[in-house]
Amino acid sequence: MTDLAFLTARPIAHRGLHDDNRQRWENTASAFHAAIAGNFGIELDVQLSADGVAMVFHDAQLDRLTGGSGLVADRSADALRALAVGGTDDSIMTLGETLALVGGAVPLVIEMKDNGARNADLARAVAQDVAGYGGPAAVMSFEHGLVDAFRAMETGVPLGLTASGISDTALAEHRAQLEAGIDFVSYQVAALPNAFVAEARAHGLPVITWTVRTPEQVALTYAHADQMTFEGFDPDAA
Repeated sequence: MTDLAFLTARPIAHRGLHDDNRQRWENTASAFHAAIAGNFGIELDVQLSADGVAMVFHDAQLDRLTGGSGLVADRSADALRALAVGGTDDSIMTLGETLALVGGAVPLVIEMKDNGARNADLARAVAQDVAGYGGPAAVMSFEHGLVDAFRAMETGVPLGLTASGISDTALAEHRAQLEAGIDFVSYQVAALPNAFVAEARAHGLPVITWTVRTPEQVALTYAHADQMTFEGFDPDAA
């Protein structure tokens, strides 16, 4: 069984160690360098470019984070890489570039965003990028179809379910992924405690939380899970 201690050894910086997009923006090289300097894990998001490249970017739309407009999915990787993030010197990076930047210095947790009909293509692009990566890394998604598609790639990279909700329907859907085979869970901190998280931990799966911003959420995490994905504060100074 893969050693997953890297997932829980240190807090994980949500979209890198950004400063709420004032000078150091989310999912950028600056945020990743800051996380490495603090010895924090890095959570990041990936979308698929028009030409099938995994790009490190949270939103489906370009508007909030760049001077561009429209969909990430409508632009090539080179066109996306030319866009500055937040008017800074940082630009959108490919997943491959990000892996090279981090170089195994800290753990990576890669969230695949829902790309609809192209989810299998996104899973394939991520699998190709992480296949030769030598550092600690894991892949996850909210979208069950994406989790299934990445599982089918048989990369050996730890695979997790990102989840929220505590309805009976939600918990039943999450349990289906537990039965199909996942390695860890990333759960919304506001939904703790719940039966699925308790069941996952009873099966030996590490559980990380998202997104922790307050002392109360820190306490909730460590009462019911194993590690946190945080933003907006320094866990080492808290």
